[in-house]
Amino acid sequence: MSPARFVSTGQSSPPVELTTALLEGLAPDGGLYMPEALSPLTSVGLSELKGGSLRETAERLIAPLFGRDAPAATHAAVIDALDFDVPLVQLSDRLFVLELFHGPTLAFKDVGARVMARLLGQAGSGGPIFVIAATSGDTGGAVAHAFARVSGTRVWILYPKKQVSERQERQFATVGGNVQAVAVRGTFDDCQRLAKGALGDRQFLDGAPLTSANSINVGRLLPQAIYYAHGWAQLPGGSEVVVSVPSGNFGNLTAGLMAKRCGVPIDRFVAATNANDVFGHYLRTGAVNPRESVRTLSSAMDVGNPSNLVRIHYLYDGDLGGLQRDVAHSAHGDADVRLAIRRVADELGYVLDPHTAVGLLALESELRERPDAVGIVLATAHPAKFADVVEPILGRAVDIPPRLAATLARSVEAVEIAPTLRQLRDTMQGG
Repeated sequence: MSPARFVSTGQSSPPVELTTALLEGLAPDGGLYMPEALSPLTSVGLSELKGGSLRETAERLIAPLFGRDAPAATHAAVIDALDFDVPLVQLSDRLFVLELFHGPTLAFKDVGARVMARLLGQAGSGGPIFVIAATSGDTGGAVAHAFARVSGTRVWILYPKKQVSERQERQFATVGGNVQAVAVRGTFDDCQRLAKGALGDRQFLDGAPLTSANSINVGRLLPQAIYYAHGWAQLPGGSEVVVSVPSGNFGNLTAGLMAKRCGVPIDRFVAATNANDVFGHYLRTGAVNPRESVRTLSSAMDVGNPSNLVRIHYLYDGDLGGLQRDVAHSAHGDADVRLAIRRVADELGYVLDPHTAVGLLALESELRERPDAVGIVLATAHPAKFADVVEPILGRAVDIPPRLAATLARSVEAVEIAPTLRQLRDTMQGG
């Protein structure tokens, strides 16, 4: 059996094996790698997901996602990385929250970042591997923690200066060692543009291997499909299932759509956005209309040029009608987010972070149109990471998990640059 192949959304680069896709990040034609084929689970495979742990779910999803010939080392990398729980919390008869924030950095990005770090460790050829990641908040901490002290790696985290929460910044800008934080005087879109520019220049670091730890990299994207299957498996059976996805760069929604292609019976997705609602225009017209991002309370979703829309377009082969059947869209502003956080805390005793609040509002809107459905909202981060937003709304403090509290006593160490490739190159070559 031949190894699984990965193809570029640009469709003008040759197929590659997983190791090459991991190490390149971006395909030579500038596209993003996708599995050439996704194998659906059998009905028996689906039934075996029910009642299983996250690791057991992951073991059954490896073949559909990574190929049925995936080596034992790939299985080990995925299973070893997912050493925490992803519980499904029921808030009402029809409303569930899938808590993705029980990993080391209290954010859903831990799933993909930890798996990717282990896969890259296996993919190394003996020389150093250089990694770049742009973050609007949670990616930075997850990547920094996943790669910290991993032999043979050097990591740069690009983030928009003063546009992530203080607690998010401390999770990636206090790690030190092989992880360097880079504060960019600009927006997340500037950070992403710089990362793509560096990855697209094979001589950016004088020919040294450079890859991405963003969802640009298929190795970080694929594992995220696992928790969609795990969330579905924890639901009571028999109902139509709707999943609401707080969305910024749209890697998370892409992973959900891939899980559906693998046979996970999710009937409908809701792309939940804030004021940065590029997806709404895309879903109506099929055209991507990038715009300058605007700042909101749900800062990790403040993306005006989402890179993963090309993957969604590729998955549907431009079939806008098919995408519209599978995905709804709902945008919500800061005023509604404040009201939702307070309402859910008062009525249900549950504290939302601002991103999950956007997702919950979108899910409630969709469930009103689907009275026979049950819904899951992805809780993407622990509310303590956004205490500066949540605590004034609630009028009280939010408990801080110990592993987050430990970062607050550390000093931030970041290099500040203008949003230019020249300054980025100078920083990376100097470090």
